[in-house]
Formats: sequence, structure tokens, C-alpha cells
Amino acid sequence: MPAFIAQRLAKAVVVLLAIVVFNFMLIRMAPGDPAMVMAGEAGASDQIFVTQLREKFGLDQPLPVQLYRYVKGIVTLDLGFSFRQQMPVAKLIAERLPATLLLTVTAFVISLLIGVLFGTLAARFAGTWADTAITILALIFYATPLFWVALMAILLFSVSMDWLPSFGYETVGANYTGFAHVLDVGAHLILPATTMGLFFMATYARMTRASMLEVKRHDFVKTARAKGLRDAVIQRRHVLRNALLPVVTLAGLQAGTLVGGAVLTETVFAWPGIGRLMYEALLQRDYNLLLGVFVVCSAMVLAFNLITDLIYRAVDPRIEFAS
Repeated sequence: MPAFIAQRLAKAVVVLLAIVVFNFMLIRMAPGDPAMVMAGEAGASDQIFVTQLREKFGLDQPLPVQLYRYVKGIVTLDLGFSFRQQMPVAKLIAERLPATLLLTVTAFVISLLIGVLFGTLAARFAGTWADTAITILALIFYATPLFWVALMAILLFSVSMDWLPSFGYETVGANYTGFAHVLDVGAHLILPATTMGLFFMATYARMTRASMLEVKRHDFVKTARAKGLRDAVIQRRHVLRNALLPVVTLAGLQAGTLVGGAVLTETVFAWPGIGRLMYEALLQRDYNLLLGVFVVCSAMVLAFNLITDLIYRAVDPRIEFAS
């Protein structure tokens, strides 16, 4: 296992550097000049002022020089300086990342648990009304646009019933501390996390159902029934455990993308995470901040892929670590 992890980490570093170079070139090809944006926000259109801004932030240097400086900074864990916010990029991301991780991890756990549960029930009662109801419900959540579900949830549970807060991370001006603060953040988390998790829940439910129905036809399941094992034991130990491998694969791929894909949810619910930070950086042509968010999201995707490979061994001990 240590050799496997070391090898995967070395590959991840190479992949991450390639992503950094690709993102840098892609962002520089986009239209717009951050110096012009900053000059416009400052209310100055003097060409001398724009030139001074470009020199200050190194935008006047040739593209290969800018790329070399940026990659050198990434290697030394320096994500650069935000043009617009006048702060280090690492500090800005560190302030927003905990909120995004809280949202995405909660949504991921909700979607995985409910999805596997519904998929197991649908496979257990395949062909019955319960299977049909679960399948229709999963298809509805999968096909419905995420922003529409978010807006309807706000109208129903916040505006009409007044059960849950609709926007933000915590109650502004309340200054809660301790357990009261935890409850306040939890109340604000319910709507965005559930809304975000419903879409992925539908995917896991369909995947679990299909995988379990496939495993049920294998010979070892027939042998377990012939030995007289109870149906509940067969479903849990033999069918579900073997059917989880495709679900683990899908969950590992989606876990990393949840961080970068939370832009829409964070925008609708005004959640102060890096999704909104990335969107704001894009509008403001803040290259360093945008690239910093890309690097963090890419690193998390690679980390989740490695964790997925390790979980494989726990789910199915027959899988060996290959060099």
C-alpha cells in the first residue's frame, strides 16, 4: 500500500502541474484585460494609469515569463495575489473553502445514503409499485433543473412555511456562539445541501438498483440461497456489497466535482463558498484568483480519486494494489 500511494501521489503531482499550465493558457486566451477592469472600477481611463497597473501585477511581461513565474509560485505553494481583492489568493480561498466543504460533504453524504437506500429498496422489490415509485421519483429529481428545485424549496420552506432560512451561512448580527451557532449554521445548511444532494441521489439510486439486479443473477447468490441463508443476509452480505463497486466508482468521480460544481447552489442560496468566489473572479477578470480556485478544485479531485482507490480495497478485499 505505501508504494501504491507514493506512486499515485507522484502521478497526481504531474497531472496537477499539467492542469496548471493548461488552465493558465486557457484563461489568458479569454477576452478582457484585468488592468482595464481595475481602471474602470477606479473611475480612471488614463492609459498611463492602465500601464502602471499592468506593470504592478506583471501583466506587461511576455506570456512565457508570466507562466514561469506562476508555475514557480505554485511549486512553492504560492497561489499569487488577487488583483481585485488586494489580498493573497491562498487567504481568500482559505476563508471560503470551509463553507464549501461543509456544503458539499453534507450534500454528498445525503445523496449517497439516501440513493443507496432507495436503490436497495427498488432492487429488493423489483417490479412492484415500490420499485416504480422510487424509479419515477429518481427520474424526476434527475431531470429537474437544480436552480428550479432550489427556488421552489425557498418559496415553500422559507417564504410560505417559514421553517428554514433561505439565504446565507448564518444569521447576520445574531452573534451566536457555541452550540447555538452550530444550530444556526445547520438550519441555513439544510436547504442548499438537500437541494444539491437530490440530483446525485437520483443517480446513486438508479446505479444501485441496476447493479444489484445484475449481481442477483450470479451463481454465488444462487448458491447462498441453496444453502438456506436468510434473504436479508443474502441481500446485505452477498448482493449489496458486490453491487457497491460501481457506486463507489461513480461517487469517487462526483465527490471531487461537487466542490467546483457548487456555483449554482451557492449563488441561489447566497452561500459564501469558493463557487461564488470563482464566479466573481470570472466577472472581474481576476486571473490569479480564478486560477487559484481551479488549482484547489483540481487537487481535491485528484485526492478524492486516490481515496476512491483505497476504498475499493475495503469494499472488496479481492482487489489488489497494482504497481
